Amino acid sequence: MKKNSCKYALALAALLAGTGPLRAQVSQGPITPAPGEPVQQAPPDAQAKLKFGVALVDMPVTVFNTSGEMVHDLTPSDFLITDNGIPQKISHFDLGGDPVSVVILIETSSRIASLMPEIHKTGILFTQTVMGPNGEGAVVGFDDAIDKLVDFTTNADPIEKTISGLQTGSPECKLYDAMAVGVEMLSDRPQPTPQNPGRRRILLVMSEAKDIGSEAKLGEVLRKAQLANVTIYSVALSTTRAEFHSQDRSGPSPIAPPGIMTMPGPPGIMQTPTTVANENSAVDLLGIAIWAVQHIKDEVKEHPLEVATVGTGGTYIPTYKDRSIENAIDEIGGELHSQYIISYAPTDGTVPGYHEIKVQLDRKDSKDFKIRARPGYYVAPPES
Repeated sequence: MKKNSCKYALALAALLAGTGPLRAQVSQGPITPAPGEPVQQAPPDAQAKLKFGVALVDMPVTVFNTSGEMVHDLTPSDFLITDNGIPQKISHFDLGGDPVSVVILIETSSRIASLMPEIHKTGILFTQTVMGPNGEGAVVGFDDAIDKLVDFTTNADPIEKTISGLQTGSPECKLYDAMAVGVEMLSDRPQPTPQNPGRRRILLVMSEAKDIGSEAKLGEVLRKAQLANVTIYSVALSTTRAEFHSQDRSGPSPIAPPGIMTMPGPPGIMQTPTTVANENSAVDLLGIAIWAVQHIKDEVKEHPLEVATVGTGGTYIPTYKDRSIENAIDEIGGELHSQYIISYAPTDGTVPGYHEIKVQLDRKDSKDFKIRARPGYYVAPPES
């Protein structure tokens, strides 16, 4: 085996030595086979049409009772999943046990410098609470540049050490570019199948709800995240809180920024971070998320982190007033390992356009539960 490897290595070295730069090797047309060699044919199904669309939908589903507590005693037969109105067959079902692959995106701009001491303490929460015993994590820092600080590892030490040593940089915050890098990193991680539990793909963003200088658009990032079964969670940092931390606190408390709940909600309405954001901002976050994946060249100017989490079935948690960054991460970790993981192979996953996913409970008492899940995904038409 070693002899064959050496032969291949020598052949490759000779080939590279006899050519110019790699960029110049790109073929400008069909490659003519050598005389006597058969022409390699594509598989029959690939010759008929290009494969595109979605082969597997994998999603976390969180179920709450009327008291806002997570429900953990449901079975696959309790759920009814439809894709564009067509009932789907559940191929994989688990309660919080599937291991996670998580990319931790952390803003390092100078805008949040006063919050960095608190961020430095969060490494152990990411490794113990979010990743869990069977998870793997990667760390990406971003300001005006995107830095892959730690590649995927199951070892907690490099993650905790890197986060504890983060330094702030420029005032720019290329949030969308960083999210695009995180989605790309997660796209290659193993997905669940009926035979293999695979890994859940989680993008956890700790940043302001602001983008400065990105080339990527939010809709483009969301479309790729949905197709790759990436769920986005957000710990939203507040520059207002950062300024408050750096000033004298003896004066009156600042007014909460838009999207932050300061008073109890209406009677009978369960408050979650997403519903809080919806009620205060008076915007249709789900509608914006659907619009964004259908119009990927246009900009989403308001509530980007909330839109990203709603569009992928995750959670947006603002950190302001009494909720610390540590508490927000702990909430996300607790949810990740207490939610249902449901997969299905869509019966019409190649149909272009937006696919609406509905997750319902097929029970007489279904009205006593509230469900949070990803709302859908967008399939672009095949290239002509």
